Amino acid sequence: MTESGEAPPRPIREIIVGIGALAVSNDPDSALITHDLGSCVAVCVHDPVARVGGLLHYLLPLSTEGAAHLPLRPECYADTGVPMLFERIYALGGVKSRLRVRVAGGATIAKAAQASELPSIGLRNTLILRKMFWQNQIIVAGQDTGGTEARSVRLDLRTGAARVTTLRGAREL
Repeated sequence: MTESGEAPPRPIREIIVGIGALAVSNDPDSALITHDLGSCVAVCVHDPVARVGGLLHYLLPLSTEGAAHLPLRPECYADTGVPMLFERIYALGGVKSRLRVRVAGGATIAKAAQASELPSIGLRNTLILRKMFWQNQIIVAGQDTGGTEARSVRLDLRTGAARVTTLRGAREL
């Protein structure tokens, strides 16, 4: 017990979401975390009523662009991973009208890509996501995309807070 007579807060279980992976949980004592967002994009989804959340870390915009010799999973792509994320959120009781969606990543890290006149992978990753969200009437509550910095993201399922961290510091999405 604390001095005020309340039980101490339960520790947060950290679930690490790797590159090209996704995780969902309805455990309010969990946090979903991903690192190494360069041109990749993280999509965080949280339903505060159902207390369910999910995080996707995708690498590329379209599954049709994947090289045939690479055994990449659907979670590696925006066009296949984002629908999977939402389906799993809905399966755990999430409701579209209550979802808070936050997005981070899509940077242009490589110097060659920064100098190129072609759209970077990071820009293409964020553009396809915006198009998908627009087509499906999904509102983005917070974002930290573009630029030239790598990011990490943490989604706290107890509070729904999403925090992005770069070398310059951290901020809420």
